[in-house]
Amino acid sequence: MSAPLLALAAGAVVGLALGALGGGGSVLAVPALIYLLGFTPAAATTASLILVTATSATALYAHARDGQVHWRTGALFAAAGLLPAALGGLVAGRLPPTLLTGAFAVVAAAASLRMFRHAPAPEDDRPVRPGRAAAAGAGLGAVTGVLGVGGGFLAVPALVGAVGLRMRAAVGTSLLVITANSLAALLTRGGSAHGIDWAVLAPFTGTAILGAWDGKRLAARVSGRVLRRVFASVLLAVAAFMLIDVIV
Repeated sequence: MSAPLLALAAGAVVGLALGALGGGGSVLAVPALIYLLGFTPAAATTASLILVTATSATALYAHARDGQVHWRTGALFAAAGLLPAALGGLVAGRLPPTLLTGAFAVVAAAASLRMFRHAPAPEDDRPVRPGRAAAAGAGLGAVTGVLGVGGGFLAVPALVGAVGLRMRAAVGTSLLVITANSLAALLTRGGSAHGIDWAVLAPFTGTAILGAWDGKRLAARVSGRVLRRVFASVLLAVAAFMLIDVIV
């Protein structure tokens, strides 16, 4: 299959995950760009930030229309993560490719295992603790900057567990955090954009945006528990594959 066709197929899957789960887009995009489309790890993480910024902003609009975005909580998360995301973007260009790939896999595996054993989300949103929200937001920003991921696969469990949002509200709110963090990290990586194959990234991004709308509709039909388990399973499979590749 040609690179543009692979990009179209991969983009659809990434968008579906991001729209339905509020994350998972970049955790799928980075390995797809590396293993299917031939990007280097550094170029893949930068391209992922471009894709996830555009796709998450689109999905955010869709979730906001249904009232599933907690703007104050999301803004607190995002504000705390902006500086760490920018600093992480500067650091990422100086790290070896194998270290980036291995770190990405470890973070994805940890997030997956946490979601598998996490207690069900509360029926009603609990009062937000600003300190916990800000601390989680700063950590997510750093991960976004270094690994080129939007942070949704960490933001969703953090918004459910540490903050107390219901699953669907956490999905919608995480998209605000993803958009802000990805944009902040991307701005510090302007010089690395020259290594990106735009003929591949453009169709990838276009189908991801369309897939995000379908993902949002899927989220309205499937329970939060099922979404969480699907999300965790995908993350664990991707992490295992990447770890094996680094070790072998």
